[in-house]
Amino acid sequence: MSHARTLRLYVDRLDPKAGLAVTPASANRVVYVRDGSVTIRGAGQTATLAANSAWHSADACEVSAGNTGATVLRWEVVPVGAPSGQAQGTDSKLLLSEAVELADPGGYLMRCDRVDFPLGGVAYTHTHRGPGIRCLLSGEIRIEVKGATHTVMPDEAWFEAGPDPVLAFASERALTSFVRVMILPLELKGKPSIRYVRPEDQDKPKTQKYQVFCDEFIAL
Repeated sequence: MSHARTLRLYVDRLDPKAGLAVTPASANRVVYVRDGSVTIRGAGQTATLAANSAWHSADACEVSAGNTGATVLRWEVVPVGAPSGQAQGTDSKLLLSEAVELADPGGYLMRCDRVDFPLGGVAYTHTHRGPGIRCLLSGEIRIEVKGATHTVMPDEAWFEAGPDPVLAFASERALTSFVRVMILPLELKGKPSIRYVRPEDQDKPKTQKYQVFCDEFIAL
């Protein structure tokens, strides 16, 4: 059975001690703290997150910033046509929204991880087992996909469908990192999603490093 969904990414900037209510309740979401700290309350639970940490839930929640405020990146997987998840009462912006078709009979998980490159690092031509939206945290990255090349700067987002081969070059002048959320087959829980396309790249040193924050089953 195929499921049509929308994957979208927001950035929410909160003043010190400010709060926001995140809806709709039916959305699977990941909240990643870009800077500052937050306390998240939802489904009878409370979690306090520092910078460079993330939280997943399928329930509505409230996010409150700490003493220095916070910037959070918020991904949601929602049915097509679902109301906007743009938060009220704060500086909230939709960075990217993409339609995705999910048809794996084994189910799906929502993975949030961070990728860090050394100076001049390369992600050799590769694919992934599912779609995802990335947001650059620092540095600069050049993406080559489907015959086109584009350069991404900090706080900009981009979408990768998964099966399209991608070649990426990190900055030679500044350390480059990005955070992403991908929707992957459940069988990949705890396993890498990347596949290298060219045989000659299989054994080359892979210099990028990964930090996984969430790897959670989602009900569609």
